[in-house]
Amino acid sequence: MIETATNTVVATIPGNSPRGVAFTPDGSYAYVTNFTSNSVSVIDTALYKVVANVEVGSDPVGVAITADGAYAFVANSTAHTVSVIDTATLSVVRTIPVGLFPSGVAIKP
Repeated sequence: MIETATNTVVATIPGNSPRGVAFTPDGSYAYVTNFTSNSVSVIDTALYKVVANVEVGSDPVGVAITADGAYAFVANSTAHTVSVIDTATLSVVRTIPVGLFPSGVAIKP
């Protein structure tokens, strides 16, 4: 984590080939895709610590969070799917088949 006011590193959080990151609308959590462990780390941005790891499809890369913060959508590149994570329960509630090698996700507000 970097303190933007001073451009200094304030915390280092380990991951497994992190690829994408998205923040909840209030900024309290960061969702980071872990390419080699097929998971998403949920990081408490105030405590600088991983509070959960959510298993998703293979080789997750892109992630986006809905404007209300209720869901995170994760592009799983070699699974050719998008996992939908319920941010309240920190569980995958749906897996959506998509085209080959999805790499990014965008959500219309």
